Amino acid sequence: ANVDGKVWTNDVARQSIMRLDIKTGAYERIDPFAFLGSGHLHAPYGMAADKANNLYFMDFGGEAVGRVDAKSLAPTLFPTPTEKSRPRRTMLDAQGHLWFTEFAANKLAMFDLKSEAFKEWDVPTPHTYLYDVFRDKHGELWSGGSASERVLRVDPQSGQRVEYLMPRPTNNRR
Repeated sequence: ANVDGKVWTNDVARQSIMRLDIKTGAYERIDPFAFLGSGHLHAPYGMAADKANNLYFMDFGGEAVGRVDAKSLAPTLFPTPTEKSRPRRTMLDAQGHLWFTEFAANKLAMFDLKSEAFKEWDVPTPHTYLYDVFRDKHGELWSGGSASERVLRVDPQSGQRVEYLMPRPTNNRR
């Protein structure tokens, strides 16, 4: 739904976020990492907006879920429980849960927008390097390992994890 006539995107070359005003065609550039100073490698990657058009993004260069407030444009970083996790890709469900992969940590994760709390699920096979995550109509999570030739299914309620080995190399991402 169109909340404020603005659309979010990222600027990979400048490691920043852009917001387009659909009516005027003007872009606003937001550097969500400026307050950290120089010497930090960060990259906004994987984005989703909530019902108020606040932006949530993955800091693929680091270990945080970021938020940019739709009204003030103020950025906030929420460090993942696992250091150097390199979160990437994301999807936001109707309950306010932001689902994402922790590429370098070998985990699936969820950030609850209301409580600002994380939950993580380990992947059974080391060095799987999960790329993306999807939640199906039963609430189960699905992800592909870009290095392990496996598809992973996780029941977030029970924590049960099942891996499916692909019959040949695929560089599975989705």
